Amino acid sequence: MQRYWQVLTLFWSTAIAAELEYRLNFVIAALSSLGGLAGSLFGLFLFYGSGYEFPGWNWEAALVVLGIFTMLQGFSATFLAPNLNKIVRQVQEGTLDFVLLKPISSQFWLSTRTLSPWGIPDLVFGLIIIGYAGSRLGVPPLAYLLALPTLVFGFLSLYSLWFMLGATSIWFVKIYNVTEVLRGLLEAGRFPVVAYPVAYRVFLTFVIPVAFLTTVPAQALLGRVEWGWILSSVLLAIALLQLSRWFWRFALRFYTSASS
Repeated sequence: MQRYWQVLTLFWSTAIAAELEYRLNFVIAALSSLGGLAGSLFGLFLFYGSGYEFPGWNWEAALVVLGIFTMLQGFSATFLAPNLNKIVRQVQEGTLDFVLLKPISSQFWLSTRTLSPWGIPDLVFGLIIIGYAGSRLGVPPLAYLLALPTLVFGFLSLYSLWFMLGATSIWFVKIYNVTEVLRGLLEAGRFPVVAYPVAYRVFLTFVIPVAFLTTVPAQALLGRVEWGWILSSVLLAIALLQLSRWFWRFALRFYTSASS
C-alpha cells in the first residue's frame, strides 16, 4: 500500500506541475464551469419558478441534488476523463504494452496516471451550492459527515462504469460515442429521480444507477434515506468495482499487443 501511495504522489505532483504551466486554462475552466452551473440553475428554476415542486423536494432540497451532480462533474473532469479517455489512444498506438509490463496494477496505473485541475471549479461550486442549501434547510454539521460515505460510493460506482467502458476499447478501439451516451444518461442526475416517470425511475435506479450517484447522497444529507438504500449504495459500489477488475482482466485476454 505504501508503494502505491508513493507512486500516486509522484503521478499527481508531476501532472499538476505540467498542467500549471498553462494557468490561464484554469480561469477559462472556472468561467466555463460557472456558465454550465448557471445553465443548470436556470433549468431547475424553470420548474420551481412557476410554483411547481418535485414531490417531496422543495427548492433548497433540489439544490442539494444539483450540487452533488456538479461535484460529480468535477470529479469526472479531474480524475476520470484525463485518464480513462487515454486508454483508447494507448490501445491504438500500442503503448498499453509498456503499462502491462510495469510491476504495478495496470488498472491502477491507467486510472491514476494523471489528473486535471480544470475540474476543481466544479467541485468547489458544488460544495458551495450544497453548503448554501444546507444552511437554508438547517442541516446539522454531522449530517454532512454521515452523507459523505454515500457520496464516495457514488464516485466509486461512476469510476467503475467509466473504466469498463474504457476497457471496451480493446475490441472497438474508438468508443467516444459510447462515453458520450454515458454522459448523457448521467445528465439525468441533476434532478431528483422522482422528477421522472416511474419507468424512467426504474431505469435510472436499477439499470444505470444514476439515483445512487446524486439522489441517494442528497437524501442521506437531508436525513430522509432509509438504511436499505445506504446498504444498497455500498453493495453497488463494491460490486461494480469488482466487476471492473474482472472485466479488465477479461478484456486483456483479447489484447494482442502492438508487436504481435
